[in-house]
Amino acid sequence: MTDSPSNFILDAVAEDLASGRFKHIATRFPPEPNGYLHIGHARAIIIDFSIAEKNGGYCNLRFDDTNPAKEDVEYVDAIKEDIKWLGFKWKNEFYASDYFDELYDFAIQLIKEGKAYVDEQTPNEVRENRGTLKEPGTNSPYRDRPISESLDLFERMKNGEFPDGSIVLRAKIDMASGNISMRDPIMYRILHEPPHHRTGSKWCIYPMYDFAHGQSDSIEGITHSLCSLEYENHRPLYNWFINELGIFPTRQIEFARLNLTYTVMSKRRLVRLVKEGYVKGWDDPRMPTLTGYRRRGYTPEAIRSFVETTGVAKKNSTADVGLLEHHIRQDLNIRTDRRMAVLDPLKVVITNYPEDKVEMLEAVNNPEDESAGTREIPFSREFYIERHDFHEAPPKKYFRLALGREVRLRYGYFVTATDIIRNDAGEITEIHCTYDPETKGGYAPDGRKVRGTIHWVSAAHAIDAEVRIYDRLFTVPNPMSKDEGKEFTDYINADSLETKDSCKLEPSLKQARPDEKFQFERLGYFVVDPDTTNEKLIFNRIVTLRDTWARVEKQRAREKMEENRRRKQEEKRRQKEMAKKG
Repeated sequence: MTDSPSNFILDAVAEDLASGRFKHIATRFPPEPNGYLHIGHARAIIIDFSIAEKNGGYCNLRFDDTNPAKEDVEYVDAIKEDIKWLGFKWKNEFYASDYFDELYDFAIQLIKEGKAYVDEQTPNEVRENRGTLKEPGTNSPYRDRPISESLDLFERMKNGEFPDGSIVLRAKIDMASGNISMRDPIMYRILHEPPHHRTGSKWCIYPMYDFAHGQSDSIEGITHSLCSLEYENHRPLYNWFINELGIFPTRQIEFARLNLTYTVMSKRRLVRLVKEGYVKGWDDPRMPTLTGYRRRGYTPEAIRSFVETTGVAKKNSTADVGLLEHHIRQDLNIRTDRRMAVLDPLKVVITNYPEDKVEMLEAVNNPEDESAGTREIPFSREFYIERHDFHEAPPKKYFRLALGREVRLRYGYFVTATDIIRNDAGEITEIHCTYDPETKGGYAPDGRKVRGTIHWVSAAHAIDAEVRIYDRLFTVPNPMSKDEGKEFTDYINADSLETKDSCKLEPSLKQARPDEKFQFERLGYFVVDPDTTNEKLIFNRIVTLRDTWARVEKQRAREKMEENRRRKQEEKRRQKEMAKKG
C-alpha cells in the first residue's frame, strides 16, 4: 500500500499534517483477543500500518481486552503471529487493560461533573427505554440521582458488592438524540467471572468498547483512529468522551470493511463453524482466517496484493473470491518449482521398453525463473498417469490417451495405447502402450505433431502421499442471504474437502518439508501440510491452475470494447443522417 495511489485517508492525514493539527502520525491496530484474525482484518492491518509507514510514523498493537468472558492468551499469540506473517512490525504492544486504572479515574471525573450516573434498571429495561430510530428514548429513573450516590455505588461496583448485570454506569448525554449511540451509553458493566487473562481477579467491572477505545487512543497519543464503517455512528460518542475529559484529541476516520464471496466474516459465526465441527479448527484451510490461509499455502504477498487491489473505500462491498485466487496464482506462478504428481493413478506399461532400463530425463524447475535450474526425473517401463487422462470412447476435442491414439509424455516420449487390462469387476487396471524411442524429450524427428501432453510418474520410483483437495466452504456466494427458513450453515459445501490417500509423486518430493509450495503440473498449486511426518507426506491444494476470474475480466473488457465500438458506429450513423437532413 505504500506505493498505492492516494485515498481519502491518506488525503486526510496529509491535510492534518499540513494544517499543524498533528506534528507526527501514530496509528494503532486494536483487535479483540476473542478469536483468530480473518481476511477482513487484513485490510485493517494493512491500512493501519501502511498509513503510518507512508507518513514516517508508527503503529501500535493494542489488544482490546475488556471482556474476559471471551478472551484467551491463545488468541493474543495467534494475532501477533498473523501480523508478523503479513510482514508488519508494531512499535509498542499495549493492552486496554494497561489503562484500567486511568479509565476508572476518567469515569470518576465524569460522575463528579454530572456527566455519568449509576443505573439500576434491568438490562431489559435499559434496552426497552432506549427508543427506536423513529422514537426517542426514555430517561432512566436513576438519571438524576445525586452525584455522591453514583460515586458511592460505582465504588461498590468496583468492590464486587453487586451481581453481574444488576447495575451499570452510563454516560449522561441525550436520550432524545437521533443517534442511538448517544442515548446515555453504558460505560461500565459487572463481570465477576472468569478472571481476566492479565489482571486476574483485580477487577470485576470492565469498560465498554465505546468508553475504553477512544481514551486508550488518547493515552497513547494516537493521531488517527482508523476504524471500519460500522463505527461511523459511534464517532460523535468517541469525540464526546474525549472532549468532556479534555484529553488528547485523536481523530477517528472510518473505512469500508472487506467482505468476500463464498464465506462468512462474522467472528461469532466462525466460532460456530469451529465449535460445531463444520471445520477442523481455526487453521482449517477452508476457513477465511489468516492462519487458515497460511496452512492452505497462501502467501502474505498475495493477500497484501489482493487487499491493495480492492482499495480503500467508504462504502461496504463484497470482493469476488476469484480475485483473491487470481492474486495467489500470480504470486505462486513466479515463485514455485514445478513437479509431477498423479492424484488418481492408473498404471501404464510400455511393452516395447526394456524391462530393467531406467533413464534420467531433464525437467525444468520453473519456466518463470531461469535461476531455478533443472532436475532429473527417472523414467522406466511402468509409470502412472491420471485416470482421467485415458478414455475408452474419447469425445470430440479429447486429445489425451485413447486406444490407437498417440500422446506426448511430459519431458519423455510419444506413446500409443494398444491394449486395456481389466479386473474381474470389469474395471480398467492397466493400459499397455508402445513408445517411439526417437521422440525423447517430446519431439519427433519426422516432424509429426501430437495434440495432447500428459504428466506421469515412474511406478518404480514413485513416493506415496496423501493429498487434500479443498474447495469453497459454502455453495452460494452469500451464505448470509437469509433465505426463508435457512441459516448460513445450511449452505455448507459437503464436498469442500476431498482426501486422496493413494497419490503417486515424483521422488524429488520426498525431501519436501512443511510450508514448501509447488506447482503440480496440470493440476494446481500445492503446499506441504504441517501434519506431514517422515512416514507420511501430506499436501494441501492451494488453488487450481485455471484462473476463472482473469478470464471473466478479459471477457468483460472485450465486451466493453465491443460496446464502445458499436456506440461510436451508431454516433457516426446519426451524424451522417443529421448532415443529410441539414
